Amino acid sequence: MTDALVGVDIGTTLTKGVLVAVDGTVLAQAGREATLHSPHPNWAEEDAEQWWSNTVEILRELMAKAGGREILAVGVSGMVPALVLLDDDGRPLRRSIQQNDARTAREIQEAKATFGDERFFALTGGSINQQVLAPKLRWLARHEPHILARARRLCGSYDFVTHRLTGELHAEHNWALESGLVDIASGDWSDELLALAGVDRDVLPPIRASHDVVGRVSRAAARETGLPEGTAVIAGVADHVASAFTATVAEPGDLLVKFGGAGDVLYSLDRLVTDPRLFIDHHVVPGAFYLNGCMATSGSLVKWFVRSFCQPDAAAAEAAGRSVYADLDAAVTDLPPGSDGLVLLPYFLGEKTPLHDPFARGTIVGLGLHHDRRHVYRAALEAVAYGFRHHVDVLEERSLPVRRVLASDGGAASDVWLQLTADVLGHPVHRVLGHPGSSLGAAFVAGMAVGAFGSWGDIARFVEVDAPFEPRVAARAAYDEFFALYRETYDRLADLYPRLAAARDRAEGGRTT
Repeated sequence: MTDALVGVDIGTTLTKGVLVAVDGTVLAQAGREATLHSPHPNWAEEDAEQWWSNTVEILRELMAKAGGREILAVGVSGMVPALVLLDDDGRPLRRSIQQNDARTAREIQEAKATFGDERFFALTGGSINQQVLAPKLRWLARHEPHILARARRLCGSYDFVTHRLTGELHAEHNWALESGLVDIASGDWSDELLALAGVDRDVLPPIRASHDVVGRVSRAAARETGLPEGTAVIAGVADHVASAFTATVAEPGDLLVKFGGAGDVLYSLDRLVTDPRLFIDHHVVPGAFYLNGCMATSGSLVKWFVRSFCQPDAAAAEAAGRSVYADLDAAVTDLPPGSDGLVLLPYFLGEKTPLHDPFARGTIVGLGLHHDRRHVYRAALEAVAYGFRHHVDVLEERSLPVRRVLASDGGAASDVWLQLTADVLGHPVHRVLGHPGSSLGAAFVAGMAVGAFGSWGDIARFVEVDAPFEPRVAARAAYDEFFALYRETYDRLADLYPRLAAARDRAEGGRTT
């Protein structure tokens, strides 16, 4: 009987787990929904205890299907850089502040003014933006100082779950790198950046590489999860890095577009290249890198639209045993590129890369009485594709050509979405078939850590790639024009968004007095 590995992914909307045999067989998968809380405009928070309870349920389900196989190792992946504050007992002090949270516009501007973009880029290879931790920690110091004062450790999503499994706390090197608190040259926490954030070095755990074994499943965790006590646990993997690796994005020039709750773009490099508009991450393969971007909303935008405006469609689809998304896809196939003259900006939580604008807002331009929800739905799909193309343009400006485009995660199940993405990008788009995404990547890296595989190339055992969606010449030409309008729409409105936020705040103050 073949030995097995376990991977868990702490996703924004879903916690997922996979049990895989080392011969490439996916033995079982399980998932539990996660709740994204947005109690105020631009806020994005999650309950770390829910991540753990989801993980416990998933692991029990997977272990029931293990069939007596030896579990060699466990890996956990998750979104980065979510911020979790722990007390003396390792318990969360508040809900996490998520990577796509955009409450810190004031703190971002303060950090830019006091520290400077050039110095920050020189140290980190990135920019001061809504994702990095310094503005969030400054926000906590201003608004929740009593909570920040009780924080004994800071960590990320998968670091937290790994801590619960082992009792040990470490910071995986991509969470650390994307936190904006690490000197990219030394790979260690920077005292200069910690001073910007207003935190001491002793609240941050030691940094470890993804494939490092950082502990073993404790007796208490074994009782809760059903995992064998003493099973090796690795430091973990950033979700987008794990997803790119399991999509075979490994050669220089390979590009992944990831249709998750957020929209990720990862470009494989064999050397370090940085750009202030993008993020940089370690590849799971030592010595390689991913230049990447993350759009604050992608699948979460589409889900919001369906939940808010398509409930009759959803109820009818459910009664008939169909997917409402498949029904909506079918309803928009006859609409022309540009959704009969609509441009939608997908900045419903501000925007991360490449704009780094927490004030940006979701916007629809061109609405007429002839439009209905089909047009807006298609415009939302197109908006995400335009966001992907914006990143490709940045790469091409840096003379980094795209060799191959692959697509993964939930939205990649949509033929309509992949076809229009190919049309917008002007590149064939290959769907990665039937892979469990980041959880598989975490399981594979755990296997490499304990010698279950001979090389990183063995990931090919688990992966199948579909025939490409080819760009259509006429649609490509139409989307060139609409993409230009998409970019111009933001440029024209960029100065309006902060004024709109200020007016909203004044109105809210007037309502409560």
